[in-house]
Amino acid sequence: MINIAPSVLAADPLNMERSVQRMLDAGCDWIHVDVMDGHFVPNLGFTPALVRALRRRWPTVPLDVHLMMDNPDAYIREFAEAGATGLTVHAEVAGVRDSLKLIREAGCYAGLALKPATAAGEVLSLLPDCDLILVMTVEPGFGGQHLNAAMLDKLKEFRRLGWTGLLESDGGITLDNLPRLIDAGLDTAVMGTALYSAADPAEAVRRIRAMST
Repeated sequence: MINIAPSVLAADPLNMERSVQRMLDAGCDWIHVDVMDGHFVPNLGFTPALVRALRRRWPTVPLDVHLMMDNPDAYIREFAEAGATGLTVHAEVAGVRDSLKLIREAGCYAGLALKPATAAGEVLSLLPDCDLILVMTVEPGFGGQHLNAAMLDKLKEFRRLGWTGLLESDGGITLDNLPRLIDAGLDTAVMGTALYSAADPAEAVRRIRAMST
């Protein structure tokens, strides 16, 4: 069954708790948190304080934290101590193998994210250090972009290469294109606008569950 991970980037910032609770009440599985440093991507995102607040409010919900940062190592332990379940770092950052090891040592599952231009074959040696692969289906940094359909082949490639761990995508995912992603091997969908703007999120979740059975 697919994991549905609504991104708080698309939540109402003035009503964050209510927005997230609405997603969980609809049947979503995880909470996805985008952390952006203004350098690795041209935008600013969330901090350990938000992760800590989310963990206090929802003690058992998995918190999937995506570190879009030039220097993730400086913050891995802080995010882990704040309550992150998993931490994902980018393949394009120097020293990423050490980052993945630090994440596991901190007690979190270790995720590896790839920008659209990074091929699956470039990270083969890193796969033993990973628990999750995040194939970005847009250029990271901003919500509301359209999905890059060429990334379907990258998802398929990871499965062809024998990857059996979690395979996640983020960026432009809608109920219309999600079936193609699932067919390509996706098992974890980060969704923003498509869920937070839905008139009936519970119905949207039911439709997603039907796609993956």
